[in-house]
Amino acid sequence: MSVSTIDPAEVAKFEAMAAEWWNPNGKFKPLHMMNPCRLDYITTQIAAEFGRDLTQPKPLAGLRILDIGCGGGLLSEPMARLGAAVVGADAAPRNIPVARLHAEAAGLTIDYRHTTAEDMAAAGEQFDVVLNMEVVEHVADPLAYLTACQILLKPQGLMICSTLNRNPKSYLFAIIGAEQVMRWLPKGTHDWKKFITPDKLYDLIRQAGLDPVDRKGMVFNPLGWSWSLSARDLSVNYVTASVKR
Repeated sequence: MSVSTIDPAEVAKFEAMAAEWWNPNGKFKPLHMMNPCRLDYITTQIAAEFGRDLTQPKPLAGLRILDIGCGGGLLSEPMARLGAAVVGADAAPRNIPVARLHAEAAGLTIDYRHTTAEDMAAAGEQFDVVLNMEVVEHVADPLAYLTACQILLKPQGLMICSTLNRNPKSYLFAIIGAEQVMRWLPKGTHDWKKFITPDKLYDLIRQAGLDPVDRKGMVFNPLGWSWSLSARDLSVNYVTASVKR
């Protein structure tokens, strides 16, 4: 029996918002806005690690990808369209029917499951890529969770992990700005005490048995109302890539 790192209170938050996943102006508006930036980083890292040409049809064909904490499938669906065999897993059971219905309507085959990283690791599942996006700040034990993700990777597999930095600026932008001023997210969606600095995340990734190879900031431009990647500004949202050697 695997030990779960699931935080029930965190799962309940996202359960309550399950029906909102595909509403670009709803409670997940920040993720819809950020998604092109996230996908740019993810596809670039996968292409570099596995020698894929993103200009070709179905460039991710032959790769098995796990989208852990998949929610409604905002990342699972683009990965499937690019040819990958995708498993979307989420600890919040109400997210899974939403994701399945949307994928079916889009004509996509995605294996959605109500399960955890620990249970999948205990079952011996293996993937070329693990997408671990905006999840680590919601779990009860980040190191145990990242270790489960490492176990889920094949040798030379790639994990993409994004989260929020822990500093006064991230509190101002992610808590006060996003939740209280802009009201993009319900109050209490994030717990600033669970945010993780980039150096701390790199340390946890190494302890979990992976080799960090890259990190970038994801920066919001309020003038252009858009997100972009930055090699220097990791002050609020950021994303990392690591490999199982």
